[in-house]
Amino acid sequence: QVQLVESGGGLVQAGGSLRLSCEVSGRTFSSYYMGWFRQAPGKEREFVSRIHWSRGSTYYADSVKGRFTISRDNAKNTVYLQMNSLKFEDTAVYYCAYAAAFGWSPPERYDYWGQGAQVTVSS
Repeated sequence: QVQLVESGGGLVQAGGSLRLSCEVSGRTFSSYYMGWFRQAPGKEREFVSRIHWSRGSTYYADSVKGRFTISRDNAKNTVYLQMNSLKFEDTAVYYCAYAAAFGWSPPERYDYWGQGAQVTVSS
């Protein structure tokens, strides 16, 4: 069982910045991914970014590339999503998620999810 607890989020003006945090606890695989997803009202959940915990390799959706940065702190067992140059269309509930990693393939599914953090960008 893996537990994910998110923090951060809030209200920010367009062009501003926010940072989301997600603390990971429980029984994790020796190799795993942490991902960030978001879901805007009336829309499907979409992938934002992921990081391989031990390798540190990252991947971003085109919509956030160059503006968002995913990182992790091994000592704190926490993954972060730094969001800069925020746009109105970034408004959504953001979720962190965990997926066991097998080889070099990206995860097919994420098995554990955080509770979600609201990010609202005013135009």
